[in-house]
Amino acid sequence: MEIKVLGPLTARENGVSVVPTAAKPRQILSLLALQSDRVVTVATLMEEIWGEDIPRSAATTLQTYILQLRRKIAAALDGDPARQAKDVLITQHGGYLLQVQPGQVDAHEFSQLTASGRAAHEAGDHYAASDLLGRALKMWQGSALVDVRIGTVLELEVLRMEEDRMAALERRIDADLIIGRHTEIVPELRVLVARHPMHENFCAQLMTALHRSGGAWRALEAYQRLRVTLVDELGLEPSARLQRLHQAVLSADPALDLPVPASG
Repeated sequence: MEIKVLGPLTARENGVSVVPTAAKPRQILSLLALQSDRVVTVATLMEEIWGEDIPRSAATTLQTYILQLRRKIAAALDGDPARQAKDVLITQHGGYLLQVQPGQVDAHEFSQLTASGRAAHEAGDHYAASDLLGRALKMWQGSALVDVRIGTVLELEVLRMEEDRMAALERRIDADLIIGRHTEIVPELRVLVARHPMHENFCAQLMTALHRSGGAWRALEAYQRLRVTLVDELGLEPSARLQRLHQAVLSADPALDLPVPASG
């Protein structure tokens, strides 16, 4: 089964969609996919679906939703003698487990790629880091589970995935700056700064890219826009780190220039 959650929910077995149309079964499938090969307890599934207002009929209703999912899976298996729906969506003591093969859930593949990219970055292989993180980020097709109703459990999962996405993006841009792609990433950084006007690291990355591209005055403009936003919205000045970067741009500090690789 191939499952995608980094955008709209899709799940296919033998090329056939097993995603239900009803909202609550979609929530169940999403949570089982994110926790695939691990048991999701009945209590966790109930919390996701009903929150604190769990009805008396919850256990029976949950079993009905599981049956609906198994029917979708069974139809996609199309009489495969080697596999049955109950072998894919497995009943375990106290919960359910969705059995998938490695690499069949895009969120898991994203995590593996970002871990490899982070390791490459920390090892100083910035070309590999940029490539691995770029491949991971291209897997996203919008906000995670954008077409699924989100309960309290999935909300935390989505928040974690979105934070991991942001961290991977920042790290990929850092790698691109190190390997001299400052001019190429300016348009992307302008969009990110516009979308996240109080995000200091994106602003710092944009300032660095603009400075290295010969646009020091544009870097200073970016700083001033962030400062005005922070003061107006929060009553705060930019961090000491960003203020130091601002002073470095003002003084044309050579430390801001792209390091020249050692010869020989």
